[in-house]
Amino acid sequence: MALLEVKDLTKSYGDVEVLRGIDFTVEPGQVVAVIGPSGGGKSTFLRCLNLLETPTSGSVRFDGEELTGSGVDLDRLRSRMGMVFQHFNLFPNMTALRNVVLPQVNVLKRSKSEAEAKARDLLERVGMLERAEAYPNRLSGGQKQRVAIVRAAAMDPKLMLFDEPTSALDPEVVQDVLDIMSELAEDGMTMVVVTHEMGFARKVADRVVFVDGGRIVADLPPDEFFADGNTHPRIRTFLDKVL
Repeated sequence: MALLEVKDLTKSYGDVEVLRGIDFTVEPGQVVAVIGPSGGGKSTFLRCLNLLETPTSGSVRFDGEELTGSGVDLDRLRSRMGMVFQHFNLFPNMTALRNVVLPQVNVLKRSKSEAEAKARDLLERVGMLERAEAYPNRLSGGQKQRVAIVRAAAMDPKLMLFDEPTSALDPEVVQDVLDIMSELAEDGMTMVVVTHEMGFARKVADRVVFVDGGRIVADLPPDEFFADGNTHPRIRTFLDKVL
């Protein structure tokens, strides 16, 4: 059974239709790279998956439950769907460690000692343990994003969503963050990643989903999507510009 299933998803802002009848599924353990031109609807689509944006119509089903149904406990379902944002969204008045500990205690009801042990273990894995007591304003962009990824992973989610996680980073630290995401993928984490990093999409993703004009234009394995023989005119134009 699919872990995530989207049917006929639409999203409009007034008269502007941003998403136009999207159907989409993700199986457990899959890594899906969502790519496409700016303004094509990628980030709106991602934010509709956990209802940070409310769809205009259509349905989103996650882990056997209907997110868009009435009476759904969104907080409970979101606790199983981690989200990593472009601009980190860390609490500025809390240390890196506290940023990772607090959601575990408040949402998962873990003890402080258990949550702290989990946080320290994950911070060590991403090379951030020595910065555990630093506040976000004392961290670089790459360090902040590593903490943000750890914060999401510490919740033991069934699915992680990444919204252009490297686009706000200096070029020299982008690969560090991509390496951490690749390790998560190797560990079996199910991921949907909106990204401009074609190397990541080619090497790590199981599927590449191309979104343009509010629609899914293609959903292919990376070797087919990036193949020289892919003659789809819209995809070819896009690839010729970004590769």
